[in-house]
Amino acid sequence: MQKKDFVKNDFIFLVKKLKGDEKGRWGKMNAQQMIEHVSAFFKVSTQKIHFPLTTPAEHLPKYKEFLLSEKEFRENTKAPVLPEEPLPLHYSNLQEAKDQLKKSVDDFFEFFKDDPSKTTLHPVFGQLNFNEWVQLHHKHITHHLKQFGLLENSIPA
Repeated sequence: MQKKDFVKNDFIFLVKKLKGDEKGRWGKMNAQQMIEHVSAFFKVSTQKIHFPLTTPAEHLPKYKEFLLSEKEFRENTKAPVLPEEPLPLHYSNLQEAKDQLKKSVDDFFEFFKDDPSKTTLHPVFGQLNFNEWVQLHHKHITHHLKQFGLLENSIPA
């Protein structure tokens, strides 16, 4: 429940603090690129963006074990479906990107509201249900919050 609340409420509150000129502690993305990246990631969980599965079936149990653990993503972890350089900005300004992020998060909770057991495909971790997506979104957003100095070293459980 705490992770779900963090994803739904605390994350957006923390992202609102970004002014747009912040530099990440690692990686190549600027603040708006990070916001747009996370927003797109929520769209993967609601099937608005599709990527093929990149993980061989025999490795999925090990990947799922990592997903369900409290182990964090390492700095500079790169998704295999993304290019080496950050994607160009999709929105004209930071506020528009923040508004879209809020919508993407709200859409995620609405998408699974009536059936949290339904699954959607993540390109690395395979088919995930609502609780598994919450775990992954929590892990992913805390990684990026730390990247931009919005969260210190401990992940809220």
